Amino acid sequence: MADQQTPETPEEQGEPTSEEPIKQRKNGLYPGVSDELAENMKSGWADTELRDLDPVPQAAHTAERRARLSARFPGERLVVPAGNLKTRSNDTEYAFRASVEYAYLTGDQTEDGVLVMEPRADGGHDGVLYLLPRSDRGNGEFWLDGQGELWVGRRNSLTEAEKLYGMPCRDVRTVADVLREASGDVRVVRGHDAGVEAALSDKTTAERDEALRVFLSEMRLVKDDFEVGELQKAVDSTVRGFEDVVRVLDKAQATSERYIEGTFFLRARVEGNDIGYGSICASGPHATTLHWVRNDGPVRSGDLLLLDAGVETHTLYTADVTRTMPVDGRFTDLQRKIYDAVYDAQEAGIAAVKPGAKYLDFHHAAQRVLAERLVEWGLVEGPVERVLELGLQRRWTLHGTGHMLGMDVHDCAAARREAYAEGTLEPGMCLTVEPGLYFQPDDLTVPEEYRGIGVRIEDDILVTEDGNRNLSAALPRRSDEVEEWMARLRG
Repeated sequence: MADQQTPETPEEQGEPTSEEPIKQRKNGLYPGVSDELAENMKSGWADTELRDLDPVPQAAHTAERRARLSARFPGERLVVPAGNLKTRSNDTEYAFRASVEYAYLTGDQTEDGVLVMEPRADGGHDGVLYLLPRSDRGNGEFWLDGQGELWVGRRNSLTEAEKLYGMPCRDVRTVADVLREASGDVRVVRGHDAGVEAALSDKTTAERDEALRVFLSEMRLVKDDFEVGELQKAVDSTVRGFEDVVRVLDKAQATSERYIEGTFFLRARVEGNDIGYGSICASGPHATTLHWVRNDGPVRSGDLLLLDAGVETHTLYTADVTRTMPVDGRFTDLQRKIYDAVYDAQEAGIAAVKPGAKYLDFHHAAQRVLAERLVEWGLVEGPVERVLELGLQRRWTLHGTGHMLGMDVHDCAAARREAYAEGTLEPGMCLTVEPGLYFQPDDLTVPEEYRGIGVRIEDDILVTEDGNRNLSAALPRRSDEVEEWMARLRG
């Protein structure tokens, strides 16, 4: 990576604004930049403005979403920031990911952006997108600033952005002044842009702002056609990523779980934007740790591999799929018994996903099957109703059976309990069904041969008008099908 220690940006030095020519504001701050070089860099550049641009694919959907938001908060100014770059170490940043609320309403994913919904006197709102425009070629910012075009790549011009996102676009460097001068009721989505929040500090309250965040979360409970298509793309890429992993399990045995992690990540980056969350590549007893993301352990023949991973599409929708598979391609008798119990629980859970059902029905259905097996195996004293009433099965099931899925892997997290966990399933909702059994390596309440075995099976289920559709059905689930699938891929 090129050294970015010098020069410092004009903003860091309290320099004049970008409209002033560089030689007037250089004053020794840019060592080695002569007046002649500065003048030379101003000219001789081709016009690269793109004039024939189609809107982003979700533009019609984002307009409809903004209309729904407008109807919910009439007469109020609504502010939704994308967020800013975050420092990883010293002068390097984490890869940027726009806030879900901002990307959902605009289709844009660039840092520092701000959507402002300006209320109209006659009702409704005008959406204005505040973005950082292209680097200024006249003052040297494009090559002297660490965030200039020659450092980090070309940005869209504001004219280009208007065509892409279907709304007026303005320079984000003006947004703080606009917001400070705003009058009337204002709400902002907090937690993404401290500068925006500071500009509105005397105009908003945490309670009012939280109502905006909650509403945007609940808007995403039901997916539109575009979102369903993107989730299917994410799942399809994820299926290919799982196939990639099976093909290289011999190499993982020679290295570590990191080989599995890297193999899946390659698929995610080639076909999508990124992974949707930290991949869980848990081999052997690591499979009993629910969020094992260190992925630094050995991969051994005879053990199970629990792979929980999802590709995130370029539009930021993520899959979330888990398969548990024998590293050597064949389940032992005990592994198969435990795996088949989890499979039966998942089958019961998926069958309970349908319009009109209570959200938690699928969880209760899966937990009942697992409780029955634990009683049958003598690991917990029945009857089953007692086990379920006291939650005794949770020593080995540990977690809920699923969650909503979308632009966040645990989507709609700010929704009210009555709209989500205590709500009713509707067509267009997408959720995971992912029961599991986990026998910890140090659990003295189970026979020794159980210890260190963890199994989870997870699929992404879309609620349809007449039931459900398993978006990840291309990946086998039955134990015999898993063995056949692995044998076929490994030749």
